[in-house]
Amino acid sequence: MFGMIGATMLLALREIRRHLLRSFLTTLGIIIGVAAVITMVTLGRGLTASVQEDIAGLGSNVFIVFPTETDRGAPRPFDEDDIRAVELQIPGVVAVAGSVDATAVAVHNGQDWDTSVQGADSAFFAAQSIEVVEGRGFSAAEEAIGRDVCIVGPKVVDEIFPAGEVLGEEMRVGPVSCTVIGVIDERANAVGGGDDPDNVVLMPLKIVQRRFTGGTNVFFFVIKYDDDYAPLSIQSQLVDLLRERRVLQDGQDNDFNIVDTGEINDTVNQVTGVMTLVVTAIAGISLLVGGIGIMNIMLVSVTERTREIGIRLAIGALAREVRLQFLTEAVVLCCFGGLVGIVLALGLSTLLAGAIDIPYLFDPAVNILSFVFSAVMGIIFGYYPAHRASQLDPIDALRHE
Repeated sequence: MFGMIGATMLLALREIRRHLLRSFLTTLGIIIGVAAVITMVTLGRGLTASVQEDIAGLGSNVFIVFPTETDRGAPRPFDEDDIRAVELQIPGVVAVAGSVDATAVAVHNGQDWDTSVQGADSAFFAAQSIEVVEGRGFSAAEEAIGRDVCIVGPKVVDEIFPAGEVLGEEMRVGPVSCTVIGVIDERANAVGGGDDPDNVVLMPLKIVQRRFTGGTNVFFFVIKYDDDYAPLSIQSQLVDLLRERRVLQDGQDNDFNIVDTGEINDTVNQVTGVMTLVVTAIAGISLLVGGIGIMNIMLVSVTERTREIGIRLAIGALAREVRLQFLTEAVVLCCFGGLVGIVLALGLSTLLAGAIDIPYLFDPAVNILSFVFSAVMGIIFGYYPAHRASQLDPIDALRHE
């Protein structure tokens, strides 16, 4: 049995090699289809991972509350009492932290850089998943009195601390001189602090309110909630509480907006999943076209080799052996196309992922499934030509010119 399969494989390879260019052009549809499917799935996974990383920069299980403009006037900021009310009156809230931000020029040893200054406390760091990789965070005493200390982002370090000495250095940020006590890790995304979350100087909230914004209001606040509580329930209670505190009457629109990072994450996963599925289905049409091409060329091959088939049948070859030979040729062609498509997809995925700045995530499963599917295509589209060859009458086949 294995000897017959081996001999059949050798005959199939020999026949493919005899018409190498035709064989390659025949498998082109399979190559393009497999490469397109793998590339689309890989880029979809990379895009999803990239967006999820961005969302993770906002914090997990977090609501972000902004004041918004309405027909009644400009956005009304929040205050410390609003934050304390949310923290004390809504079950499931783990931490609430307000923040303010402003643009400023940071100066150190003659080096200056346009940056953003943001007021924060330890609860804000926790909710926003901000990690201090060098030095330390703010102490409770520093937060309480608004001491002139600061924690800088990696972009600020690169621009005005060229010597690499950061901790303990004195720098000036706008009207405030402060001591650098820490450096935060790179962040994919953030709320407030300007467009670049790494180009920021973080100070205790009270000193930023006192020296930069001139009041006790907060521009927005973040709410970290417990996994065990339903986000929709917390959000509903939050809306009711804020409407009550801001004296909004029935029928009046909310003058604040609540962003749920978990909901954003779910939406992104759904959208990218559907997009990947649709594009993959479109790419899969190339596989179907490639399979039809395989069937077409195998039918041509049967016609060209009718006399050869007649000779084999006349000297004792069984119909199933003829069928197996042509079926093997179709499967080998499709497997060859699948392998070339996988190699092409690896190159395309790496190149495109780098071009659009998303991570390249190799998925062994989709590569193996694509190869197996290409082999199945060979069986499906190669069976009819193989069966037709096996049913030829030896006498009529020998008469064929």
